[in-house]
Parts: sequence; C-alpha cells; structure tokens
Amino acid sequence: MAERIHDWREHDLPTADGAVREQAARCMDCGVPFCMGGVAPAMKTGCPLGNLIPDFNDLVMKGRWAEASAALHATNNLPEVTGRVCPAPCEASCVLALGSVPAEGGRVAPGAVTIKSIEREIADRAMADGSALAPRVSAVRSGKRVAVVGSGPAGLACAQQLARRGHDVTVYERDDRVGGLLRYGIPDFKLEKSTLDARVRQMTAEGVAFRTGVRVGEDLSGETLRERHDAVVLCGGAMVARSLEVEGASLEGVVPAMDYLAQQNRRVAGDMVPDRDAVLATGRRVVVLGGGDTGSDCVGTALRQGARSVTSLELMPRLPDERAADNAWPAWPMVFRTSSSHEEGGQRDFGVMTRRVRADARGRVEALEVVRVERRGGALVEVEGSGHDIACELVLLAMGFVGSAREGLLAQLGVAVDARGNVAADDHATTVPGVFVAGDMRRGASLVVWAIAEGRRAAERVDGWLAAGA
Repeated sequence: MAERIHDWREHDLPTADGAVREQAARCMDCGVPFCMGGVAPAMKTGCPLGNLIPDFNDLVMKGRWAEASAALHATNNLPEVTGRVCPAPCEASCVLALGSVPAEGGRVAPGAVTIKSIEREIADRAMADGSALAPRVSAVRSGKRVAVVGSGPAGLACAQQLARRGHDVTVYERDDRVGGLLRYGIPDFKLEKSTLDARVRQMTAEGVAFRTGVRVGEDLSGETLRERHDAVVLCGGAMVARSLEVEGASLEGVVPAMDYLAQQNRRVAGDMVPDRDAVLATGRRVVVLGGGDTGSDCVGTALRQGARSVTSLELMPRLPDERAADNAWPAWPMVFRTSSSHEEGGQRDFGVMTRRVRADARGRVEALEVVRVERRGGALVEVEGSGHDIACELVLLAMGFVGSAREGLLAQLGVAVDARGNVAADDHATTVPGVFVAGDMRRGASLVVWAIAEGRRAAERVDGWLAAGA
C-alpha cells in the first residue's frame, strides 16, 4: 500500500493464464444464468448489458481467447472499462454467490466466479493484439446525420452503434478531450486514459466525428443542433451535484468532488493548473462527505497528493457485513464494502451529519461541526450529546447528483423533465420528435455499465426511427 499511493497509474497486476482459465471453469451449467441479467426483471439483477457470461467463460476455459472476445464485444462496446470500474452486479447474481458451502477438509468453497477480472483479461488481450480495435466500417451509408451530446460511456456506446449502422455521427463534448466521466471523473489509478484513447481512435476510424470544447446550449444552440441533424441523442449525464445545505458551505476549502477529481486528472495528463486555481490535499486534513465511488476516488487521490489525514463521513449507518434477511440473492447485496482506495488509508465513520462548516480568521474552512445520527422508526434522528468537531482544511463534497441542468440546452429543445430532474422519455424518445436521451440524463446518476447499456438501446431506437422515414 505504501508504494501504491505514490503511483498514479493502475495498480492491478495481470492474472496468470492458468488462474484465469481455472476461474472461468468454475462457471457451471446453472440452468438459469442470473449473471446475464434480464431473467428476473423485477429484481433488476445481473448485467444490464446482458453480457454472454457463460459463453465467454466457457471459451476462456478452453483457451479460445479470440472467440471469447467476440462474445464479449457482441454486447459491450467498452469491456476494457467495465472490466476495471464496474461493481460487477453479475457476480452478485452468480449462482455460486448463494452462500459459502462447506467443502472437503473443512474448507469453505469460494463464492462467485470472478467475472469482472475475466472480462478485463479478455478485453486487454484483445486490445493488445489489436483484434478488439479493428475498425468496423459500415459498407452502406444511410445519409442520415445524428448528433450525440456528451462523450461519456453512454455517448460513446451510442455513437459507435449508430456509426456501425451507417449513419453520420458527430459527438459534441464540452471538455477539451473526449471521455466525459471516464476522462475526468475516474482517476488514472483506476482507469488509465490510454485505454480510452485507443477506443476513441477506433471510433474515429469508423467514421465518428468528435467536436470537443463545444458547450451545446451556449456555443451551439439547441435549435441549430436540430437543424443540422436528423436526430439528436442527449447523453450529457446528471451533472448537478447535491449541495451541502448548512452554514459555511460556501467557504474557501469546500470543494465539489468532481471539480477536485477533474483537476487532478488534468495534472496526470500533463496539463498545467495555475496556482490560483489549484486544489490540493497536500499537508492538509481532508474530510470527504459521501462514501460512494466518487468519495472513494477522492480518498485515493488525496492520499496520493500527500494529505496529512483523510476522513470519510457517511450520513447513513454502516451496512452489515452479510445480507439481511430481506435482501435475498440474487438481488444486489446491501452489505459493507471496502474499496481499494479505502484499503490504502484514511478513516471512515458512519451515521454522521454535518451541522455547520466553521471558518478560521481568514475565512477558510477549519472544522466541521457534526453530530451522530441513528435510525429510529425509518427516520434519522440526532443522538443527544454526540455533537463534536472535526478539524480540517479541505472538505470534498461527494454526496451524489440530483439530475441534469434544466437551463440551456434542455430548455432550448423544450424536452420535458420529470420530478427527479431527469429528462422524461418513452423508450429513450423524449417528448420532442427526433430528440432522444440515454444514460444518467434519463435514469439519474448510475453505473458505467448502465450508461453503456442505455447508449446501445438508444442507438437501436434512433436507428429504427430513422429507418421508418423520419
């Protein structure tokens, strides 16, 4: 761990061929592969992409890596990404995850097949030999022009699928580089950007045009966007962060997590960040509010920047170590998890609510005033006498997101927005003909694997709409 926190590159080592094949061999003929998703729709179990998991596991077991790659890429445009950052709902729904079973000699049999690591190994091998990156250029052109707004996982998957159907696709990205969340929201120690760059080069060769540094809704109006294209797909994400509604929340030193992560990703990419804009944890006591993936990424980043200390606070009580009685397999297990960043250092505390951010004499954050809370009758109630201070010089807000910005592009297009702040849609079609939506903009902040699935489904919907003579 001590060595790892001084390195911004990925820290996972390749797995030996024999070990991967042995693990894949554990995938049994279970009859109902819950891991693939779709077999229990009401429970929303398994892979949102419907990955052909038993198929590619069988092929890996037999050493037929090229065929395993073909099976994997048949449903997933970015398996090299999901193999790194997906929380693996497939593994949670694996039949072998039903529970630990006593084996011979008193051992405890292993749990779920390590599907995620197998997926990564397949993808990395196929990228290394170039087979996964061979452009698939459509021999037939439709003459239809499609705009995809946003180049995160939903936008990339949607654009690639549409280009392979013969449409002329232009992806508009507000940042200076392609990738959205994958580029600026996920640290390089979890996802090196060379992996993303390779896939973008493939898409460019397939005919996708990328226009970066374009803020659609400002630099390019919604009206102009529609005039220039036969269809528009909104894949801009749910970028409105949940705010901290307490006194002192606007003090210097209270920073949105995504701003902090994006800035460090730019440094790793070689960009210069002016001193006046720099947000660094170096030598500071850091508090991260929020314990999800974003909060975890902040922890790993702060440790690598040389923070004096890092404390993660979560409002909700600590989850149990094992499934509760009402959280039966194959539903997603609501259990306590420790990320690789949390393993690297720092402290975690649960059931803690911020009452106030206190400033020093210069107007900068110096402490959080907090109180413990506990569940009582379904509500969170303050524990009497539990108030205390946590000294800190940097507070990172990683409390989730509440939807997409309604002003600007969404207002210009006139699309309806639901009560949760997401773009309203019927099978990805918005209330405006020819305008579609996918990813977090439609379903709210979610997983990368869901974004890819959304992008693929939206592309299918757009292709059908264009083919119908729109």
